[in-house]
Amino acid sequence: MADAQDIIDRLMNDERFQRVARFSNKVYADEPILTTGRQMKTYLPDRYREMRAISRWQPGREGGQGRWLSEAELFYRQGMFMADFEDDCPYHGTFKSYYPTYNAMSDRQLRGYFTWRAAVRRGTIEETSLSFAYVYLYELICGIGVEGGADGFGRLSSFWRAYREFSPEIDRFARVWLQDYVVYHGLDPKLVADQKGMRFDRAVAALIEVQTEALGRAGSDAARAPRRSAKQGTLLPPDPKLEGRLAHAVDTLSTYRILDGKFGREHPEAVCHVVTAVWVQLHRYYDKHRKAGIIESLFGESAELPYTMFASAVFFDPVRHPDTEVALNPLCHFRCKDGLWTCDRLHGSRSRSAKLGEVLRTIDRSLRNASSYPHPLKDEKIPRYLEQIVEREVAAWLAWSEAHAPRHIDIDLSKLSGIRAVAAETREALLIDEEREDTPINHDDALVPNYAPAGSTRADQPAKETAPGPSNARPVPPAPASNAAARPDPAATFEAQVVGGLYADAPQPASEPTEPQPAPDGAHPLTPAQQAYLAALCAGDTAAAARALDAANTTEDLFVDAINEALFDLIGDTAIEFGTAGPEPVEDYLPDIEELLHHA
Repeated sequence: MADAQDIIDRLMNDERFQRVARFSNKVYADEPILTTGRQMKTYLPDRYREMRAISRWQPGREGGQGRWLSEAELFYRQGMFMADFEDDCPYHGTFKSYYPTYNAMSDRQLRGYFTWRAAVRRGTIEETSLSFAYVYLYELICGIGVEGGADGFGRLSSFWRAYREFSPEIDRFARVWLQDYVVYHGLDPKLVADQKGMRFDRAVAALIEVQTEALGRAGSDAARAPRRSAKQGTLLPPDPKLEGRLAHAVDTLSTYRILDGKFGREHPEAVCHVVTAVWVQLHRYYDKHRKAGIIESLFGESAELPYTMFASAVFFDPVRHPDTEVALNPLCHFRCKDGLWTCDRLHGSRSRSAKLGEVLRTIDRSLRNASSYPHPLKDEKIPRYLEQIVEREVAAWLAWSEAHAPRHIDIDLSKLSGIRAVAAETREALLIDEEREDTPINHDDALVPNYAPAGSTRADQPAKETAPGPSNARPVPPAPASNAAARPDPAATFEAQVVGGLYADAPQPASEPTEPQPAPDGAHPLTPAQQAYLAALCAGDTAAAARALDAANTTEDLFVDAINEALFDLIGDTAIEFGTAGPEPVEDYLPDIEELLHHA
């Protein structure tokens, strides 16, 4: 030590140093120009001394009573004082503190922190003591070294994403502080929309929304069929769009992912329907037998409670926050009143539900067993009520699926020739002697389908003659000459029903639109009572319709069937159908019906 000091003194007294302008014009009285290694280790620039000089005691104004600053306020004042300071003295030791602040650091640790912070601000984030990282987060939360809320959030988010690669445990607090930062500074909630807690809340909100639709559908079904047995299942016929949404919401919140399983991928329609039906039944069960509903039992109850912004952090704001309300999502609302914060949200588990996973696994196992799936699941002990609900809905779905499965009809074309031959023999046996003499039998003709291309006629069938009149008038067939001629031909009927189906795809003669025409000889197809009833229905006069029905002295069902049968040849379809308010004319045929009544 003596030798080192002797060398320093000799250098300082050297005339060459004395003649240098910068040494001769400036006097260094507080610190030496040249220092030893030990002196350099304990050296502290004046900026740190000034920072440490900031007292925790705040004297009162004009002789008023003073106060002690809190640790958070002192950290804020010191941080604002050192906001733009940089150092170049790396620290390779370790700094650990439960609530790390500048006061908790030694001089060397202080210099090491501000050296590390300078590199972070330049974009170089290196691993250091975790307490240093938390001090930097505290600075950003307090607004030290940032310009506005958007800039602060960007710095906070980028540093968290980079440093979590070194210390993943930083997620525990940083995620919550990011959410609080958005609320406190009124930023766009979409900035934290990808966080786990926000995704969870959105999933629960989506489940509640689609659950309301499913319960409304189930309620309307029960109102239409109040005597429907529970064994007939819920929400049948199925609604694939609604059931897919609810099943996806349930699957997202469950520890057991039924839609990602082998059976769920191969039979998504069955899984989605049964999951939806079971959820509706569980909702009803919880409302009837439990104190809390199924949502509250699985994910917690919603309540508004006091909230501490940036909890577990060193945070101070010299200005009281104005009154405000912020909604991060449909299930999470923040409110500030007179500087005090409250939060209205679900207070419970914010992770996937194991109880819900038990429900979905039971559904998966029951569907596999009922459909004889080659990869069954092992049985597990489950509540009796759950087993009954799942088995009932699975059985109802399988029964409905089987009843509405598409039917496949196979026709053996090799047997058609034999069928035609039998038809020809049957026709021959039914003819009387006069018909045999007038109509020669051609057995080969029975083997030819009764079909002719458009615009042509069969050689053995004369072209139909139509009476003179408008081009769109309906041809009126002549009255039968005898009972024998009016009798239908069994072979032709059989051929039209069985054999004719083979030529369903063949081109058919284009048909022109027809209009209702009165019956031959001026006879109307409807009786006066039927005309009065039909006119009353068209006019919406229920009283007149009731009087016409009383005059007919019959039931309304039979009366309406008689009218439909009488008008079928003219309209080609049902003219009156039963709606929710009773019989009513089909709207598409109203012009035809009114024209028919007009010609009556």
